[in-house]
Amino acid sequence: MLRVLVDADNVAPQRIEPVLALLTDVPGVRITASGRAQALAGLSWPDGTELLEHAGWQRADLALADAYSPAAEPLVLITGDGDFGLLATRHPGPVLVISGAASARLRDGTTVVDPALDGLAPVEAWLAANLP
Repeated sequence: MLRVLVDADNVAPQRIEPVLALLTDVPGVRITASGRAQALAGLSWPDGTELLEHAGWQRADLALADAYSPAAEPLVLITGDGDFGLLATRHPGPVLVISGAASARLRDGTTVVDPALDGLAPVEAWLAANLP
């Protein structure tokens, strides 16, 4: 199974949408997204996505942290800041970070891709290498 956590407030839709399109066909993917209602409504979410509407400083991040559970399954974090640095570096499985400006804390032991600059090939390669 693949676990995906999306911070819809801090990543531009043009970085999120192409990745969501790739994930649509991944069997067993579990996607949880959190953010302001406007940010969530501005994206086309795959069926079954858990949408957590939160507003205010760090509330979306806290909701995503609550939705996370450590497991050896691959993890995709779509985030625009370093709030998930500890989670990413301590996750027992492989981690892919989708971000336009990932902090250094998110780069330790993870793969970081900016689809707007790097395209989708690195995301596709990571999925192929880490999913059965």
